[in-house]
Formats: sequence, structure tokens, C-alpha cells
Amino acid sequence: MGEERKSARERILETAGDLFYREGIRAVGVDTIIARSGVAKMSLYRNFASKDDLVCAYLEAIGQAFWGWWDKVAARHPDDPKAQLKALFASLSRWIESPNFRGCPFINTAVEFRDPDHPGRAIVIGHKQAVRARLRDLAERAGAADPNRLAGHLQLLMEGAYVGGQTLASEGTGESVASAADALIEAACASKRESP
Repeated sequence: MGEERKSARERILETAGDLFYREGIRAVGVDTIIARSGVAKMSLYRNFASKDDLVCAYLEAIGQAFWGWWDKVAARHPDDPKAQLKALFASLSRWIESPNFRGCPFINTAVEFRDPDHPGRAIVIGHKQAVRARLRDLAERAGAADPNRLAGHLQLLMEGAYVGGQTLASEGTGESVASAADALIEAACASKRESP
């Protein structure tokens, strides 16, 4: 019986995640999620007390997938944090040019839910803070003269890539993102080497 419930939860979450990402969270109603996932309304509410709970579960699942992507890309360059940073932006550049790209789900959620008390907003902020911390760690290990500054620049580039990928992807945005990241990383690491 526990396996049945888990299966319903997974179907609901997968369906909601796809719909939320493609159509927007506010545009998708609970009845649509129920119809598309093929579960009973009772199953949805047994697994998620409210749509807000479902939104939070969606963001947590997206966050896990994001960190899985990050770790996979970084693992291709063990013990080379500079190469890891560059590889992350090269991979990001390919994703934003994908026909399935619809922006960053965290940014999309933040735009839809401006209320600072919305439970999804705390997950968005926590995720973005964790991205900054990981970028800073890699920047420090890569030898950046000012790891905080490089992390800030790279995160701003990443955020801009998500938005630009939705509006300018056909105009070489991905290539620009990768080359801009390379330039920022090289300049930040070179300035430390040149310091007395």
C-alpha cells in the first residue's frame, strides 16, 4: 500500500512539475494536475495538503535535479575547480539553447510569487544562496583574487543567461554565456597571480 501511495505521489509531482515549468504555476489548476496524472483527487490531497505544498515539493525536486547536474558536470574535472566553473557554464549554455528550455524554474516561481511569506519563496532564496556559496567555493579553490566578487559576477551571468535564453536563445546567447564566463574566470584568477 505504501508503494501505491508513493507511485501516486511521483505521478502527481512529475505531472505538476512538467505543467508548472511549461505553463506557469498560477496557470495550472489542481484539477488539471489530477486529470493529467490520472490519480484521484483524494490521492493528491493525501500527498500534498495544498497547492502550495505541491509547489514546494516541485521546487525541492528541481533543486535536487539541479545539484545532480552540477555534481555530474564538476565530476568530469576532479581537482580542477577552474575547469569545473568553465564546464558548468558550457553546460548551461547548451541547456539554454535547448528547445525545451523555459527559463529557470526558481526565477519563474519568484516572478509568480512576489509575497515574501509564500513558502516557495524561501526555497527559491535558499537555492540561490546555495548557488552563490558553491560558486564562491569554486572561485576560491580556482585561485580567484576576490572569490566573492567572481562568485557574484558568475551568478549574475547565470541569472542573465536564464532570462536571455528565453528571449535571445536563437541569437547565440549560449555561446556568449560560455565565453563571458571564461573571460571572467581567467581575469579573476590572473589578477591573483599578478598580485605582489
